[in-house]
Amino acid sequence: MTEERLSSTHPPLPPTTEDDRLNWLRLLRSRRVGIVTFYRLLAEHGTARAALDALPEVARAAGVTDYEICPEGVVLAEMKAARRARARMLCIGDPDYPTHLADIDSPPPILWCIGNTALLKRPLIAMVGARNASSLGTRMTKHLAADLASAGFVVVSGLARGVDAAAHLAALDGGTVAVQAGGVDVVYPAENSDLADQIALRGLRLSDQPMGTQPQARHFPARNRIISGLAKAVVVVEAAAKSGSLITARNALDQGRDVLAVPGHPFDARASGCNMLLRDGATLVRGAQDVIDALAPLAEPQTAELPLAPAAPAAPHKPSLRDTAKLHNRILSQLGPSPLAEDQLIRDLARPATEIAPVLLDLELDGKILRQPGGLLSRVN
Repeated sequence: MTEERLSSTHPPLPPTTEDDRLNWLRLLRSRRVGIVTFYRLLAEHGTARAALDALPEVARAAGVTDYEICPEGVVLAEMKAARRARARMLCIGDPDYPTHLADIDSPPPILWCIGNTALLKRPLIAMVGARNASSLGTRMTKHLAADLASAGFVVVSGLARGVDAAAHLAALDGGTVAVQAGGVDVVYPAENSDLADQIALRGLRLSDQPMGTQPQARHFPARNRIISGLAKAVVVVEAAAKSGSLITARNALDQGRDVLAVPGHPFDARASGCNMLLRDGATLVRGAQDVIDALAPLAEPQTAELPLAPAAPAAPHKPSLRDTAKLHNRILSQLGPSPLAEDQLIRDLARPATEIAPVLLDLELDGKILRQPGGLLSRVN
């Protein structure tokens, strides 16, 4: 179902009590409930508690007979781990939730944060690049990060080795935000433990993953999406032609952010990605002033409209089981491993969105399709 953007005068209501926060977390951690489904269930049932009560029946209607919501003990343990780590739960709709991130498609409903969340109210610039950064790339990163921090920007990066670590270290005095791929209490790589401690004291660390989560390869695309979503622009210092930094740059373009790149020697594979970005129209960066000049025409950050899942439509005429089964099969025949936009699927099927949406939810809960950020769907083989 297509996500709608509602007026900022009607933001999603964040949880206000400890029980509410527990229920939000429990709903989000329940099996087969991704970000899009979380917003959908919250909108349809009004509260996370009501959504949790309804979820087993929704799953049974989708043919899942052994469905169980996330046990309360699991969430209580996560909240206890957060208290030990001095991590704060930041929910979409909270005053301190970053407005730029709230403006992207399917923003994370919950962030765990350690450090100074006030940094999220200042203009943020993302800096990303190679883990095996060259000496020249590292020096360039340090100069850029330090100068941008002195100019009032907060530097966002991913706490990886190489360019990320150099950017965080150089921006510590002015402000830096580290977005982690695993739990906010799990530092990866271990060599950045001291730096992570400094960021917790003088900057901010955040993650949308459960506390204690060890980072895996599948977590990094989501982390990269948050990095670009937080920032006004993304600066790529060194990047190979196929790298996570270019994924972050593509995310930035999809999110309407500016992409800037530092040029490199054509013979250096670590610069090939940056040179490709410049060829395709990215802004060339020789120093911090180039970044500042590129952002000068942009207005200062305003309160962004917060996305909310669409309100539940009026109940349509209930189709027969045979019709529903046929629609299941038609949807699965249209989908494959390559993601397809939900809007396009609806157009291909030539059926009302209100008829297709509940069937998609059934298939998702049944584990037959997978929702991805940006309104994309793929079939699970």
